[in-house]
Amino acid sequence: MGARPGLRLVPAMLAVAMVALTGCGSSVNDPESARCNAPPVSFGHKVVLVDHAEVEVHFRCVGALLAGTLFLPRRAGRVPAVVYVHGSGEAERWRWDVPWVKQFVRAGIAFFSYDKRGVGESQGTCCPGDQSHFNLVAADADGAVNAVRKGPEIDRARVGFLGTSQAGWVVPLAVVRSQHRVAFTALADGPAVTTHEEQQWSQLAGEDAANPPPLTKAKRADITRQLHPSGFDPVPLVERMTVPGIWVYGRQDRSQPSEKGAATLERLRKTEGKDFTIVVFPHADHGLLDVPPTDPRAMPTLLAWIQKRVRSS
Repeated sequence: MGARPGLRLVPAMLAVAMVALTGCGSSVNDPESARCNAPPVSFGHKVVLVDHAEVEVHFRCVGALLAGTLFLPRRAGRVPAVVYVHGSGEAERWRWDVPWVKQFVRAGIAFFSYDKRGVGESQGTCCPGDQSHFNLVAADADGAVNAVRKGPEIDRARVGFLGTSQAGWVVPLAVVRSQHRVAFTALADGPAVTTHEEQQWSQLAGEDAANPPPLTKAKRADITRQLHPSGFDPVPLVERMTVPGIWVYGRQDRSQPSEKGAATLERLRKTEGKDFTIVVFPHADHGLLDVPPTDPRAMPTLLAWIQKRVRSS
């Protein structure tokens, strides 16, 4: 989910892996009090094109003016919407040339994507790609939903999150802290493990190395089980979520122990009656929403699930 130095060999791997990361506490640059429940919003002039319309949207969250684009289907009446939450690192908004945007809009669902804080046209300082800015990133995501809900073409009761990778940590935090109920959450490659577990799995798998360490997935899982989970943990937040959610994973994910995360979510679905759907693609790696994706079935699966949810809400 970001550049990481590769680890050498076991037992050196295990020694380094025992180093704990800090959780999502409060810091001067990332206050735990960060919220964006009622952001000031401005909508630009609607540009009507052949098969869709576009509106520039600006909203203010925690001292920064953020910018994005709302893509609208050409149809009468209020429509449902998804707010896209990026993965780690610097990321600008998705544009119309991204195929996933077109798929949603052509299905009658508005799509909002914004420049991350400190990137593109958005003010502020961008996150370094780890949990040290989760409070701000979650506040921005919540602010984006609340901004979109104010759009005159949007059905405010049918606005939800679509996210990838790091969004698996950010979206549950945003959902739990929001004063307004989101309609759904749809996540691809979203970790349901701690930041420490994700980082160590990635290092053991050699995700960012030219030559991955010669470790089988079973061996990586065995080493990871010996670690004391630390860092930001999304599971207590997911346990508090009361909205429908879908997670899609690749079983061959070298960035995170996806099977462990999927098992945790399945346990919550069965034991706590959560309205969760978990899909694991057996041959896919991380990057289910990349262009091209590691499995072409991922986005159609998410879109079909969202369509069903917005029709029934």
